[in-house]
This record gives sequence, C-alpha cells and structure tokens, in this order.
Amino acid sequence: MTMPRIILLLLIFNTLVVIGGSVFNYAMLRSMQSGQPLLGLSTGSGEAEEATSEYRFFPIEKVIVSLKGESREHYFVLDLVLQADLETDPKKLEQIDPMVRNSVVAHLSAMTFESLRAMPIPELQGKLESALFDDFASKKLAIPFANVLVSKLIVQ
Repeated sequence: MTMPRIILLLLIFNTLVVIGGSVFNYAMLRSMQSGQPLLGLSTGSGEAEEATSEYRFFPIEKVIVSLKGESREHYFVLDLVLQADLETDPKKLEQIDPMVRNSVVAHLSAMTFESLRAMPIPELQGKLESALFDDFASKKLAIPFANVLVSKLIVQ
C-alpha cells in the first residue's frame, strides 16, 4: 500500500470515529433529557425511583475556638452549615444560632490542638453533630436540623 492510501484510510477512519462519537453523545443527551434509558436498557429493577429531597441550609459563620498547644495557643475558625428540611422555618434556625455556637465552642475547647488538627473533617462533623444533638436533648429542645456540615476550617 502506498503512503497516500494509508493517509486516506486513516482520515476516513478518524472521520467515522468522530461521527460515531457525536451520534452516541447526542443520543445519550437526548435519553438523559427524556429520562428514558438509551437503547431500551433498563436502569432499575422496576421499582419506583426514590424522590429527591430538598433541604434548607442555614450558615453559622466564624465560630472561633482557642486551644492550647504544646508551645503556644492556637485558634480554629469554623464555618458551619445546618442542613434542615425544606419545610423548616428559617426563624427557628436563626433562633438556635447562639445555642449551636455555645455547644460547638464548649465541645471543641475541651480537646487538644493536636487531636483536633489530626481529626478528619467527616469525623469532626460527626462529633459536632452528636454533641449538638446531646445538648439539645439535655435542654429538652426540638432539633430543627438534620445534619451539621463544616464548610470552612482555618487553623492558626
């Protein structure tokens, strides 16, 4: 085979690959928009799909905690977000802001700098969540949120 024929075959092959990829992408986008599976393939076992949940988020910004380290004092600045159901009244979330701040500062102040610094974010979120739930339960208050998320953590 001569060199021009090889180049022509490669050009035709590349063109077919590009056209095939474009058609496939177009079909995938259309199936995603219509909600129907591509080529009649089913994605589930026939059960009804779970409805997506919507949440309300309430930020609690700049919770500052001072911790003693081995050689000096350290500061942690936390931004938290409370995740609540969409039906939750925003005024309820605003009213519990001081309680949440107090609980977080009290819980984290009892820890050492090294242990808090080494703690992964998911573990920190879990500890804060359980501390908040315990504090609310001890004061016999309703808990208007479902989860506590750490949106920012600054260590100084």
